[in-house]
Amino acid sequence: MTDEFWKRKSLQEMTGAEWESLCDGCALCCLQKLEDEDTGDIYFTDIACRLLDVKTCRCSNYVSRAREVSSCMVLSADNPAAFRWLPATCAYRLLADGQDLPDWHPLITGDPESVHASGISARGKIISETKSTQWTVLRKLSD
Repeated sequence: MTDEFWKRKSLQEMTGAEWESLCDGCALCCLQKLEDEDTGDIYFTDIACRLLDVKTCRCSNYVSRAREVSSCMVLSADNPAAFRWLPATCAYRLLADGQDLPDWHPLITGDPESVHASGISARGKIISETKSTQWTVLRKLSD
């Protein structure tokens, strides 16, 4: 059994390592997003940031990502308003909303592949912005 720190600590109380471990590796936060100006609904596309390795769903330059990609979302517990741009399945958003982690989350399963096996991740559904010629909206973020 793992230390379920997310049940006893707020996002602000977590260590850097605990914060980083909340990321399930779905890569949905690394997709280009569109916002409907009339409704405020947010949609994500099938176009991934140029730094995202689309096969592993991991950033190829995580440490310097914000310097290399000006639109990169660097999450912070001090800015929960930014979580609205994350999918409803994201641990940061779930915990900020007082919910628990889903059963497929790697912190629950102990397996980093569980997010991909669950079908939640972007793996196999996206292309890099460096390869894209058109955008396709996959689904609304709130779905």
